[in-house]
Amino acid sequence: MSEPADRRYGPATLPRARGPLSAAVGEALRQTPHDLPADLGAGLDPADPITDEDLQLTLFLCYELHYRGWLGVDESWEWQPTLLALRARCERVFEAALRRLVGAPSVPVAGVAAGLADLVAADDGPSLAATLQRRADLAQFREFVAHRSVYHLREADPHSWALPRLGGPAKAALVEIQTDEYGNGRLDRMHAELFRRTLDRLGLETCYGAHIDVAPAVTLATNNLMSLFGLHRRLRGALLGHLAAFEMTSSLPNRRYGNGLRRLGFDEAATRFYDEHVEADAVHEQIAAHDLCGGLVRTEPALAGDVLFGAAAGLAVDRLFAAHLLDSWAAGRSSLRVPAPPVVPPKVSLVALRTPAAPPAPPALV
Repeated sequence: MSEPADRRYGPATLPRARGPLSAAVGEALRQTPHDLPADLGAGLDPADPITDEDLQLTLFLCYELHYRGWLGVDESWEWQPTLLALRARCERVFEAALRRLVGAPSVPVAGVAAGLADLVAADDGPSLAATLQRRADLAQFREFVAHRSVYHLREADPHSWALPRLGGPAKAALVEIQTDEYGNGRLDRMHAELFRRTLDRLGLETCYGAHIDVAPAVTLATNNLMSLFGLHRRLRGALLGHLAAFEMTSSLPNRRYGNGLRRLGFDEAATRFYDEHVEADAVHEQIAAHDLCGGLVRTEPALAGDVLFGAAAGLAVDRLFAAHLLDSWAAGRSSLRVPAPPVVPPKVSLVALRTPAAPPAPPALV
């Protein structure tokens, strides 16, 4: 499957609104930059900010202006002061919810690397990876891939925000990790490109941002978390902690994802993204814990608590994400949102994500 480069790499089409706030922002972005009402978002107080559809989409709309932008949206919106003020209101609500969720992780005497290991060891979230390896059907696996496409089609970009904010050992460690993520400068080895092949093999739309409309709030929150940390220098420690936890919990799940696709009959082109991460992340987890986060804290000891907060927040939101998928499947329903009216992208109906497709035929025996 091939697509025009302008669609494949972004910008994405503006998604549908999910409430009054995202509706107001989406409508504003379709116009030339102008001041938003001063009271827009005032009194914002959702019951659960992390799973609030309107809040999370509003944040995603604002954050994407700092990545690929939105199709047809004036790029001057990126730094429009009243939009930034609204984003800040939403961020305060989101960050406060994250801090309530995980509290203030304590730094052990043994240091920040040991603290990261303790957080990972204590993570008792539901094993989404085991389900995908052993029991998930093709429709469920395609849903999982659609969810993850929101991040994986721009993989590594949020953490790259830290590069100009670091120096010394931490910067060198981050460059080492990110170089691998970007395929050492080879397009065909970039992790985002490998994931695009997985989407293609599963018969899913491969354009950047194609599945935002069906991604629920908890999926957007896993992405907004990285953008929140990445776009604020004061949260650089949290961003590195998030990356460390991400790398330290990646190798085994990716092995399971690859095995799950093989169980369903898929070939190396479909599994390469996951297979690549099994080896790469086993190395990255050591670099991230000791050289990246350890190096940062040796230079800036006051950031140790932020590092552990970022790691804990990432693990906690991923637990919510996994629980959402598994609970939905256990109840016999889709884990994706169903837009109204349904949207039909160029290749695959978003509703058809629940329709099993025949896996590729295995190669003939000779």
